[in-house]
Amino acid sequence: MKNTKKRAKNGFTLLELLVVLSIMGLLAAIVGPQVIKYLGSSRSGTAQVQVKNIAASLQLFRLDAGRYPTAQEGLEALVKQPATVPNWNGPYLPDATAITDPWGKPYRFLTPGKHSEVDVFTLGSDGAEGGTGEARDVGNW
Repeated sequence: MKNTKKRAKNGFTLLELLVVLSIMGLLAAIVGPQVIKYLGSSRSGTAQVQVKNIAASLQLFRLDAGRYPTAQEGLEALVKQPATVPNWNGPYLPDATAITDPWGKPYRFLTPGKHSEVDVFTLGSDGAEGGTGEARDVGNW
């Protein structure tokens, strides 16, 4: 008689597992797209902050050197001293990763710029001009 009353439960039933898996699938379907949307917007936000930092560093470079870096020197002049700039007081940015956008491409700059004295920008995730969402251009204008 003791054996029939004291029955050990060693696991979950198939129905219990199906209910739990259904709930997890429903949560993933609702939460997943929201997380992906947030991650995408965070890259654009990071790019905006980095563009402003690079633009400020270019201003410091200009104060010291009397000019902006040339196209040949590029933004690397903010990290490593070019041979043609004796008054360089850098580095103006901590390392070369600071001149790479969140999508792994180098930031671009134009001097004189189309929007201001110097334009610093990235073309977004697609690497082409224009676009929306993650593919939009991010610049200091």
